Amino acid sequence: MNRTRIVFFVIIGLAVVIVAAGLILQLFRSPGSDQEPTAVPGQSSDETLEVQIVTALPLADWVQEAANQFNAEKHTLEGSPIHVTTIAMDGLVAKQRYDRGEMDPLPTAWIPENRYLVELVNAAQKERLGRDVFLTDGEYRARPLLISLLAWGMFDSRAKVLEDKYGDISWQVIHDAAMAPGGWTELGGDGEWGYFKLAIPNPTKNVSGLAAMVAAAGEYYDKTSITVDDVTNPEFQKWLFETMSSMSDLSGGNYTVEDLRLFGYTTGDGGQLLESDLLVNIEGIQNAWKEPLRLVYPKYVTWFDFPFSVWMGPETTALQKNAALEFEKYLLTEEVQKKALAYGLRPANPNVPVTGEGSLFDTWAGQGALEVVPRTTAMRSPDRDVLQALLRWFELNVTGR
Repeated sequence: MNRTRIVFFVIIGLAVVIVAAGLILQLFRSPGSDQEPTAVPGQSSDETLEVQIVTALPLADWVQEAANQFNAEKHTLEGSPIHVTTIAMDGLVAKQRYDRGEMDPLPTAWIPENRYLVELVNAAQKERLGRDVFLTDGEYRARPLLISLLAWGMFDSRAKVLEDKYGDISWQVIHDAAMAPGGWTELGGDGEWGYFKLAIPNPTKNVSGLAAMVAAAGEYYDKTSITVDDVTNPEFQKWLFETMSSMSDLSGGNYTVEDLRLFGYTTGDGGQLLESDLLVNIEGIQNAWKEPLRLVYPKYVTWFDFPFSVWMGPETTALQKNAALEFEKYLLTEEVQKKALAYGLRPANPNVPVTGEGSLFDTWAGQGALEVVPRTTAMRSPDRDVLQALLRWFELNVTGR
């Protein structure tokens, strides 16, 4: 027998041995051992569900504190760990980035200052994409997390002078004070105070500043809803210019309440500002300037409801969207909502009172902070055309003056 045949039979023999060994092993394998391993419910997965949330500035610290605790507690969804990160951003800036397609990557959820910002972004995206990106009903609808409102914050000495001369503080009182040729001397105050200075954030860079202009228009017309015709009325524009011209250079910044704490009367004598910002900074303001800050609630109330809004586009997975809902539920729990009181924010959970341990509403009740706002006249959210008209007017007449 030649060498080639020997090699051939050796190979055949080895193949038979291998096949036979395989059959024998199969007989001794346990039933079901040839199936793919399946995930055990609740078992952790190596793939983390990343949830990124863009958050309005007034509640950014509260959300970040909650996110740190949520992550430390190692919450999971369908076996995958959830990890939440937050980015603090003013609602107007976020709106502009959404509109220009500059939110990259798109966050899983957005918590702006007010529901109308969500509606404006959704309307713009719907025109472009032909579908909603934020929902108004169902499981994924935008839901309020916390509540705040615009209130007058004014140094006590200035507030007393204005009330003695005009009565309750209002936008008309602010206008008249701004127009007094003799400044504070004419108003009955100290001549060293100079002229009245209005403190509000820049309306083109901060939602609170824009909301203050809307509130001023509402009071001027004595109604809760304003139109483009109202904004473009020459008489109203003259009145608004006279009022806004009293803003100091510092007052036109992004964070006016912080500027009041840092620079005091140079920033302004007072203005209509977000209640939570006032409550958080009131101690620092009076410690620095040795004068109490007074809170006064306006006739027309502008509410901020900070809605948790889940992005419904394909840029995030269904699991990421549901993971965002898990964090939303966590933010609405009584324990987490109570912590908002230390940030001057009103809980949206009806089981959590505004007063209680750590509440800034209790701490500053003596300076005007109210548990219940007595006035129910709420300003309605303006539409996109009204906002654009107000912003354009401000840029042309105040920013460049």
